[in-house]
Amino acid sequence: MGEVILLIEYGAKVVDVNEEVLGTVDHLINDPGTGELRKFVVRRKAPEQDILISPDSVRHSTASQVELDVSLGELLLQS
Repeated sequence: MGEVILLIEYGAKVVDVNEEVLGTVDHLINDPGTGELRKFVVRRKAPEQDILISPDSVRHSTASQVELDVSLGELLLQS
């Protein structure tokens, strides 16, 4: 099976597995050698902390929305 390419764009809405809106994509962190996406930052409303997420947690993505396969609680435990 071929490599899956994620479409993650700045400003895309991010939702967790429970369909809770977590925020929007604010930064993309790419590998400097390969250009491969390593992490992305979800900007949350104050006073909530922004979240650093691995592309491995993405179930599906489009230009306007990123759907995760984990909950907010699971993400907070990972950080």
